[in-house]
Amino acid sequence: MRLRKKPHTDEKLKQFEDFVITDKSLLPFPISLFPSPHVELGTGMGDFITQIAERNPQINYIGLEVEKTCVLSAARKVREKNLSNVRLIVFDINNISELFSEHEVDRLYINFCDPWPKKRHAKRRLTHVRFLEMYRKILKPDGEIYFKTDNRGLFDFSLEQFALAGLEVRNVTNDLHANEPPNNIRTEYENKFSAAGVPINFCIARFAHG
Repeated sequence: MRLRKKPHTDEKLKQFEDFVITDKSLLPFPISLFPSPHVELGTGMGDFITQIAERNPQINYIGLEVEKTCVLSAARKVREKNLSNVRLIVFDINNISELFSEHEVDRLYINFCDPWPKKRHAKRRLTHVRFLEMYRKILKPDGEIYFKTDNRGLFDFSLEQFALAGLEVRNVTNDLHANEPPNNIRTEYENKFSAAGVPINFCIARFAHG
């Protein structure tokens, strides 16, 4: 469900033009100026990307988010933390193959994406094989997909899709917080679901060599 657009969002985003891209004419992204990025698909309000970028200043991070209101919130957090290794792009992930060239991305993060629970909407899920084939093109040969969700049905579906697309999967868990890794970064949704007692599913997937 789309968020209600707040007044003057476009005007406010102009304050962050040094690291936020809203103009499609500036795309595809100039990867030569921001090499080997880790990309979050659906940045939301920006908690995850700003935390991980702060922890890893040597890595470049790109957040993709279609909702401008969310991008504005994320941009404010980037500015507050004075992060030079983050770029935010207002972008529909359905067109991700138009944003990057082949083998430009080091890692993808998919955190609590829309589960699209109805069967007829399966192709809209960001872990559907349709999307996985797009990711295959933009990821480097050793690139990885980090996937988190509170939705067990989506997680099981995703594992099936990963297998169909020829991905190797590791670190599979249906309760990430039962033995939470010290390097885990919680998102807004993750904290919400965890507080409600909902277990978090997680895995790391990589396209098999050859």
